[in-house]
Amino acid sequence: MCFDYSETQEHVASAAKKFAEQHIRPHIMEWDEAQFFPVELFKKAGEMGFMGILVPEEYGGSGLGYHEYIAIIEEISKVDPSIGLSIAAHNSLCTNHILSFGNKAQKQRWIPKLATGEWIGAWGLTEHNTGSDAGGMSTTAIQEGSEWVLNGAKNFITHGISGDIAVVIARTGEKGDSHGMTAFVIEKGTPGFSSGKKENKLGMRASETAELIFNNCSIPDGNRLGEVGEGFIQSMKVLDGGRISIGALSLGIAKGAYEASLQYSKERVQFGKPINQFQGISFKLADMATEIEASELLLHKAAFLKNQGRKMTKLSAMSKMYASEACVKIANEAVQVHGGYGYTKDFPVEKFYRDAKLCTIGEGTTEIQKVVIAKNILK
Repeated sequence: MCFDYSETQEHVASAAKKFAEQHIRPHIMEWDEAQFFPVELFKKAGEMGFMGILVPEEYGGSGLGYHEYIAIIEEISKVDPSIGLSIAAHNSLCTNHILSFGNKAQKQRWIPKLATGEWIGAWGLTEHNTGSDAGGMSTTAIQEGSEWVLNGAKNFITHGISGDIAVVIARTGEKGDSHGMTAFVIEKGTPGFSSGKKENKLGMRASETAELIFNNCSIPDGNRLGEVGEGFIQSMKVLDGGRISIGALSLGIAKGAYEASLQYSKERVQFGKPINQFQGISFKLADMATEIEASELLLHKAAFLKNQGRKMTKLSAMSKMYASEACVKIANEAVQVHGGYGYTKDFPVEKFYRDAKLCTIGEGTTEIQKVVIAKNILK
């Protein structure tokens, strides 16, 4: 076993860190307060290879693995989790779904535009009344000759307005039937396909979240991914990798909050000495550091299994669950370490505190991760 980053991993982590410092840090609060989704930033990210991290070079991607993927998402999320979330969703959900289940013609048609950042991707599974219960979705796709007609809506969709293309799961069979859903690719501008309400969120405010609406939206059968009835099963496999994404996002938040707290604890003097000399603060920092190490080890073990093509459903759920819960706890303690200043927008921990909570909800709640873990250990 080797726990050191390879030369390539060190290089991509450094590149992501420089990118975040140069292009993201100067705008963090401006974007957050305006809930502004910086589309042009993602074009720059595409030039860096961050929009096609896992995509083979033949399709215009970086051809990297999950260890490098974690490193990139982590470094960007240490600066602004909103941007880390959007890059993660683009890579692991929309792009990876097409890459994993599209045929060669479909990959050649869509992947190069996604991998280079020319297009931004969205992924639609969740609906207003079906969060964790994806099998109960109401959006339907009915075949009419060589076309499919979609009706319904998707909710809480990252890039629901600005996305150029969306992978959407629709019901083609009975509700509750795991073989009754199918995946389709829909391009922006398709008649009957539109965006709805943009969510006004607690955190991750620079990452756009909105509805997707389908009103007699007709698409050719060539836009179907895989076989009819495979959509739900495909989605569960996509989410295995997606959980690593949210774990990496959580790790970045945790490290950002911890590093800000460590620095502040050295500078803040009370009763004649830096506050890190008090056991009440030093123990908080010790707990933070330990939970970060544990999160990182779980994530990279899941990444190792994913790179090997081995079953990693249990590990991906464990890593996502642990890292997301740890980042919420660490962000909370970071505010406490900063005292009154931690409650102001002059220090970064206030934003980490708001951003962190989504990690325990998105791409499967903590409770759903426990269901997944339990099923795997009780087989």
